[in-house]
Amino acid sequence: MRDDLSGILVVDKAKAMTSHDVVKLVRRRFAIKKVGHAGTLDPSATGVLVLLLGKATKLSGRFLEEDKEYAATIKLGEKTDSADSDGNLILVREVRSSERDVKDTMAGFLGEMEQIPPMVSAKRVNGKRLYELARKGIEVKREPKRIVIKKLEIADIEIPFVRFRTVCSKGTYIRQLADDIGEKLGCGAHLTELKRLRSGSFPLEKAVPFSALLNMDRERLNESIIRI
Repeated sequence: MRDDLSGILVVDKAKAMTSHDVVKLVRRRFAIKKVGHAGTLDPSATGVLVLLLGKATKLSGRFLEEDKEYAATIKLGEKTDSADSDGNLILVREVRSSERDVKDTMAGFLGEMEQIPPMVSAKRVNGKRLYELARKGIEVKREPKRIVIKKLEIADIEIPFVRFRTVCSKGTYIRQLADDIGEKLGCGAHLTELKRLRSGSFPLEKAVPFSALLNMDRERLNESIIRI
C-alpha cells in the first residue's frame, strides 16, 4: 500500500453498493493505504460521495460538518420498516391528502427540528449499530437529534409520489423525513429514490462516475484528485 495520493476524490456513487464498498474498491484498486469518506450514503442512494485519500483523512471531521443537498422522491400511502423501498411493507393506507395538503405539511418541516434516527441506520447505541439490532428484531430507544432543514422545494406532485429537493444539516436522515411527512399526513410514506446533489462545496457535476473508476489507472486518478 502506498500513501503518495492525498486529497479529495468526489465520486458519483452507483446504486446497490455501500459507501464502504466504494472506499474498499479505491483502497485496493489504487493501493492507497488510507481512504475514508465524509458522509455515508445508503446502498439504494446515488450521487455525491466525498472520499478522503491519504493525509486528507485527518480532515474528515471538517467535511462531515458541512450541509448536504438532495433530490428525493417519496411515495405516500405505504410505510416500510426501514422508511425506504428496501424495507418490508408494514402499512398501507388510502391517500386522501390533496396537493395543497402535501405542500402545507411539507412547509412545516422547514427550519430546526428534532429527528429520531431510524432503526435501520449506522448510528451506534451502546456500542451497537442500529441496523444490526434491527436485523435481530430488536428495537431500542433512540435519542432525538437536532437538525436543520434549510431548503425544502417541491418539484412535482403526482399522488402518491412527491418529488422534492432539500438542503439539510449534517446527520439528517432523508428516509426519516419521508416517514415523518407520511405520519403528519396520516397515510404513511417511504423514500423511493434519493440522489445527493452536493456535499459541502462539492457538487455532483464535479463527481467521477463510479463506472469510470473501474477503468482508471493511478495517473488518471491522480488527475481527478482535488488537492487541499
